[in-house]
Amino acid sequence: MVNVAVMGAGSWGTTLAKVFADGGNAVQLWARRPELADAITATRVNPDYLPGIALPAAVTATANPREALERADIALFAVPSQTMRGNLTEWAPLLRRDATLLSVSKGIETGTHMRMSQIIAQVTGAGEERVAVLSGPNLSREIAEEQPAATVIACRDADRAKLVQAACATHYLRPYTNADVVGCEIGGATKNVIALACGMAAGQGLGENTIATLITRGLAEITRLGLALGADDRTFAGLAGLGDLVATCSSPLSRNRTFGAALGAGASMQEAKAATKGQVAEGVTSSISIAQLGEEHGVDLPITKAVHAVCHRGTSVTDAIAALMGRSKKSE
Repeated sequence: MVNVAVMGAGSWGTTLAKVFADGGNAVQLWARRPELADAITATRVNPDYLPGIALPAAVTATANPREALERADIALFAVPSQTMRGNLTEWAPLLRRDATLLSVSKGIETGTHMRMSQIIAQVTGAGEERVAVLSGPNLSREIAEEQPAATVIACRDADRAKLVQAACATHYLRPYTNADVVGCEIGGATKNVIALACGMAAGQGLGENTIATLITRGLAEITRLGLALGADDRTFAGLAGLGDLVATCSSPLSRNRTFGAALGAGASMQEAKAATKGQVAEGVTSSISIAQLGEEHGVDLPITKAVHAVCHRGTSVTDAIAALMGRSKKSE
């Protein structure tokens, strides 16, 4: 048994609190709002983000970050990617010097173009061998309902990866280890952008051929960018690459796909946000950084550019699709 702090009580953070508790660990779940922490304590349910799912007795909710982190062997960060730096600046002095730092957020920071593991290492001063990431085809509601799934724990230190693997292994979640932190993070961040594109296509009433094309060509984009950044190409054929991409692009439970579907059906950006019930669709903001990363490294990312144009430049979904279909012909 280890002590786990889950910093962020959204749907994914709450689900992972359940997973680690079911794995036999003591879990402190930090919620930003004291009233949410109190509600979880009183009812054993997160009414705002994971209604109907009972949390194990081993999960303790708190709004006090010191209380959550002071004994944590594993500190898990489940906050939106664009708030990671600000939160970590506050939390860094509270972390144990030997704690394993685990990111489950999928995004690229605006401006710096840094991955979450890089931000964690920079802000906390931790060596890269202490920082791990969790990624895979992990729709939170399905895992909370204990539907069989798998995930990947990536860390440069194999022993730390195995520590996290053992802590989150349950009868319904099978974790694998991987040394390719870069590939797992790039796969996790970029698949959200491709899921927006798939949602836009679905919102336009387009069918499975279109979705399959976007997923397949989206995987090609992800792989090109990952390789340019030093990732292992084998990662993109695995759970943190293709697996995560298919789940996020195909499921109505995906916030990014839902957001894109609303845009495809003619909704405004504000209306699309309402369709995701106020939860963050990471791909909207990450499309900016990922498009810029592609330009910096000379990597062609046509789907990402199309999504960026719709979300940030006022291009219509119809025009974005036409631009993609009108690109010059070439060998696959």
